[in-house]
Amino acid sequence: MKTLNTRNLRRISLLAVMTALLSLQACAPLLVGGFVEGTLIASDRRTSGIQVEDQGIEIKGNNRIKEAMGEKAHVTLYSYNRQVLVLGEVSNDRDAQYIVQLVSQVENVKSVVNELKVAPFASFSDKTKDLYLASKVKANLVDTKNIYATAFYVVAYQGTVYLMGRVTQREADIATQVARNASGVSKVVKVFEILSEEELKSLMSTPVKAPSLGSK
Repeated sequence: MKTLNTRNLRRISLLAVMTALLSLQACAPLLVGGFVEGTLIASDRRTSGIQVEDQGIEIKGNNRIKEAMGEKAHVTLYSYNRQVLVLGEVSNDRDAQYIVQLVSQVENVKSVVNELKVAPFASFSDKTKDLYLASKVKANLVDTKNIYATAFYVVAYQGTVYLMGRVTQREADIATQVARNASGVSKVVKVFEILSEEELKSLMSTPVKAPSLGSK
């Protein structure tokens, strides 16, 4: 039996984690955050307070959409540093506009990126393909020099890869090229907050504590 190298171990671990996530979020587009070798990395370029706010935005926003739309729409939102990415399928443009309005009214939301589609609901097979695509892009970022893979959130949806994070232009350019070079990627959408190299140096010199997740 051949010995698995570090790159293969990373890819296997990422696929295992993403498979578990898909089973929990079968109706959602796939988000891959700071996962490395099966472990959630605590390092984050957001403050701990904003991390908690982002979690609250996602919970409140997804709940509001579910209450308002029921089974008429399949929508999931993702918040990073209060910037919200809205993905999924709706029946018409009016429903899409209504959903964006609901999300924009959630407390602490700074901006909304509307990527809703008027289209039939995605199948489980579609979600599985996006699962693999997102994990592959994330694994490629882990293997890329001169960037921190944990600085990027990767969302895959119907062949389009969305890249989120607080990164420098240099990091954004590298990550975008990595994503574009992954087989199966039809389009890359950048949802970055761009930092200067000086801001990044200052940020990296200040440790950020992982948020405390109390009982809900």
